[in-house]
Amino acid sequence: MEENKISPYQIIGFFLVALIMVWMLSKQKPTETKPETNENKVEQSITPNASTEPINDSTPNPVSENDSIEKIALQNTYGVFSTILVSKDTSKVTLENDKIFAEINPKGGQLTTVKLKEFTNFKNQPVYLINRNNSFNLTFSTFDGRVLNTEDFYFTATHNNTQQGDQEIILKATISPSQYISFIYTISKNSYIVDFSIESEGISSLISSRQNPSFEWKTKSFRNSKSPEYENRYTQLIAGRKNDKRKTLSETRDDEEVVENVSWISYKQHFFSAILIPERAIDQTTLNSKNLVQKSDKEQLYMKEYLSSIPVLYKRNEFSESFKFYFGPTDYKILKSFKLGLEENISFGWGIFGWLNKFVFTPLFGFLSSFLPFGIAIILMTLIVRTVMSPVTYKSYVAQIKMKVLRPEIEEINTKYKNNAAKRQQETMALYTKAGVNPMAGCIPALLQLPVFYALFLFFPTAFILRQKKFLWADDLASYDVIAQLPFNIPFYGDHISLFPILASIAIFIYTMMTMGQQTATQQPGMPNMKFLMYISPLFMLFFFNNYASGLSLYYFISNLLTIFLMLIIKKYIVSEEKIHLKIQENKKKPKKGKFSSRLQTMMEEAQKNNQANLKKKKR
Repeated sequence: MEENKISPYQIIGFFLVALIMVWMLSKQKPTETKPETNENKVEQSITPNASTEPINDSTPNPVSENDSIEKIALQNTYGVFSTILVSKDTSKVTLENDKIFAEINPKGGQLTTVKLKEFTNFKNQPVYLINRNNSFNLTFSTFDGRVLNTEDFYFTATHNNTQQGDQEIILKATISPSQYISFIYTISKNSYIVDFSIESEGISSLISSRQNPSFEWKTKSFRNSKSPEYENRYTQLIAGRKNDKRKTLSETRDDEEVVENVSWISYKQHFFSAILIPERAIDQTTLNSKNLVQKSDKEQLYMKEYLSSIPVLYKRNEFSESFKFYFGPTDYKILKSFKLGLEENISFGWGIFGWLNKFVFTPLFGFLSSFLPFGIAIILMTLIVRTVMSPVTYKSYVAQIKMKVLRPEIEEINTKYKNNAAKRQQETMALYTKAGVNPMAGCIPALLQLPVFYALFLFFPTAFILRQKKFLWADDLASYDVIAQLPFNIPFYGDHISLFPILASIAIFIYTMMTMGQQTATQQPGMPNMKFLMYISPLFMLFFFNNYASGLSLYYFISNLLTIFLMLIIKKYIVSEEKIHLKIQENKKKPKKGKFSSRLQTMMEEAQKNNQANLKKKKR
């Protein structure tokens, strides 16, 4: 049997294999036995939730050379806060109850979505107050002069349920177990309120107390109605102030204000609002509103861009501030229920107009609409208003009849003294005095109706209760009705035809024709053409109200119809021109000078004497 021998080639082969293995081991040794450095400690501290499972061969090494360089750069820029600038878990967390669905992004701890569950917009889509158009940012300075923003920080979320059944989410940006910044969100079961607080722990030695941190809230308001231009008129930033009037920024242009003693800040849409309510009154805050609607654009998505900057107070050199967010409808009843003055967020008007809307029309319409269809409730409220105002209408009509009776004599005076204005005015006032007629009697009743007219002009476009309520051909009483869509746009009119403004214009025209004789009978030479001015009113209604709330046009239509009907009743059954004429003739025999007529006549006589004296001086 032949003896086995080791071939020289085998020895060479073994030697080469050994060299290759030694070379491979030498290449792998630094990775496998790399000592723990400061860079490794940073990596461990910023990924406390990283998985401890073995990494698959196909997974890239998380501690690559580029990562290490990046972390060194972060440390140089942010110091110890660099540990909360990187995260592997960026999944959003949700906060939800029966009315609100909200999402929070761990990066920055910001609300990225707030959706109202009970409402839809004009396209039957959900109503969003926030949807990737929002940012919270707490800006502060460190003791070594760095300026940091929490929108760059990554937070870790913890869900809790309180004993009252509220949902609570605590988001922490953790530097170490004893050093962190936290944002806390809490929501109750059946509420539009989200509680929000900012707290810190153990960072007093890291931050500068020379300047208070600043909390900035920036967002854009969504379009939710058919007409962006119309909706934009009621979309604005409003600040409520303690024991003072509210402060409003412009609805039509970019605006910025520094406001003091602020109790709440409202980012108002037309019918929905996002309101920030601080626990304490803010001494001073900067508010900014940017108008995003430059022209009529059917694809317009946003109305305004809002920004507010609020100083955050320190407590024992730690962050500590609490707020409430209201995300919900701009509804008077709901806002008033919080007893925080939030109902001032609704633009009811100033002075008597606001008083009428708050204490008369809002409760009256709320009562009527509680048991009647909304269109019928508008008609019934109009009937009530016109009935209450009927004495004023009666006096106005009687004054017009009196002026009509005096027309022949006034025309005679105008002809006789057509070249002497002072004498003409004097004789005209003398006639009014003898007849016991006040020329202002027809104007005063009209002036008394103006507060009601203007108050309702403000009420209907802001009445949330009318939103998306149908009546006849109108599918939304809070927006314009459409009976025909035009293939083009008419300036100042629009690209559609609304029927309620047309009906209201016709009613105004008929009323104008009925009263024109009395109104123009005593027109003085040199005065504006009253016929022309009266014809403008129906035309104005037709064009201006074509894009306004159909509920408002319905009110004006019914109001003018009732006024016409009331005037016909007064003329046929209550007031007799013959009796008024006889009364005036009796008054002429025993004239009674009223204070107004006496003073006016005296002034006219004195003016005539002065004119005559001046003429004599000139002749000399």
